[in-house]
Amino acid sequence: MKRAAFYTLGCKVNQYETEAITEMFEKAGYKIVDFEQEADVYVINTCTVTNLSDRKSRQMIRRAKRNNRDSVVIVVGCYAQTAPEEVSQIEGVNMVVGTKDRSKILEYLKELESFGGKRNYVEDIMKTREFEELGVDVYKERTRAFIKIQEGCNQFCTYCIIPYARGPVRSRPEENILREVTGLAQSGYKEIVLTGIHVASYGKDIKTTSLLDIIKKVHEIEGIERIRLGSIEPTTVTESFVDAIAGMEKLCPQFHISLQSGCDSTLKRMNRKYTTKEYLRSVKLLRDNLKDVAVTTDVMVGFPGETDEEFNETYKFLEEVFFARMHIFKYSRRKGTPAASYPDQVSPQKKEERSRRLIELSSRMTLQYNKSFTGRILPVLFEQEVKEKEGFMEGLTPNYIRVECRGNRDLEGKIFNVLLKDTKDDYIIGEIVS
Repeated sequence: MKRAAFYTLGCKVNQYETEAITEMFEKAGYKIVDFEQEADVYVINTCTVTNLSDRKSRQMIRRAKRNNRDSVVIVVGCYAQTAPEEVSQIEGVNMVVGTKDRSKILEYLKELESFGGKRNYVEDIMKTREFEELGVDVYKERTRAFIKIQEGCNQFCTYCIIPYARGPVRSRPEENILREVTGLAQSGYKEIVLTGIHVASYGKDIKTTSLLDIIKKVHEIEGIERIRLGSIEPTTVTESFVDAIAGMEKLCPQFHISLQSGCDSTLKRMNRKYTTKEYLRSVKLLRDNLKDVAVTTDVMVGFPGETDEEFNETYKFLEEVFFARMHIFKYSRRKGTPAASYPDQVSPQKKEERSRRLIELSSRMTLQYNKSFTGRILPVLFEQEVKEKEGFMEGLTPNYIRVECRGNRDLEGKIFNVLLKDTKDDYIIGEIVS
């Protein structure tokens, strides 16, 4: 039996796609092994959102060949799409596929095995108009399933390479989404995460559906107890949107609303489509209408031209909004994007200092948010054992507080009411009460 191994870099969409490709190999009779083991085929699903992502992708490609010199190394994903020639020239790469036609990967592999040589199947993604189906029947993670509902992005933020790596917005047909969710519910999955490259754009290309429509229909599927959304835009959170979701008990009160900067002049240079005032209004709408809502976000530091005054403006805005959790990252200059040629590039030292300050702020806000729930009883969906902490299991509340409790793997995939007792750095120690 031939063996295949997989490695994923980057976002939840990449993880979903790797799951789908893995399932294709399993159904074709391959034994799936750990990436560090010897395999006949290695598939590396790459990311290109930063220069560091590119470097990690190259490292994993080389590692695969070291694991087995005679293996076939297949490189897919965003880095493969944006730099196919560069990837092809990396020693040991046998096939480059990109972000299109992953469903044909086994067919391509047969061609490679028959005729040898190197194969580059990357095409112009900007001309693609149809969603590529890569469904998943069974996830390795038994408690939460990611469902990819759309592909591509039409936003063209000045710093971002992803529209060039993923192409224009393509929405997945409703019936295919609902069929996959129904199958996963029947297999025992309780939580569904609706994800994509730009989830807020779902339906905008086909006009017959919308993000709200698909949330409503997934909400009706028996067996699904929780629905989460991937990252959305503040412009998605309108009064009509909030009115519609307010009565949806399965929709988790945790919203990851992309921010990037808390300074309007920086947002304008980034080509973001909202102001800080509009962002704050969206957050207020959620908090005024939904109980226990958690708002999480991404913030970039060191965008070209970001002065100390602009950074301080962002810092104050973050304090004003008060996030339950923030992901802080440093601007990475990406060739082919407008911001790469902007003047006043910020020094690495300045980026590092600003990043450190925002990470500290994020930690303080998460601790404060979690503390506000001590003494409360909330339902927790248990996911896995706590690493390096024998006899403890961990899981998430609906509003994304990580909770650790005494227990064993019998709790996995089940929801229990938990008394939240002691707040730690970014999680709470709890006690199961029912």
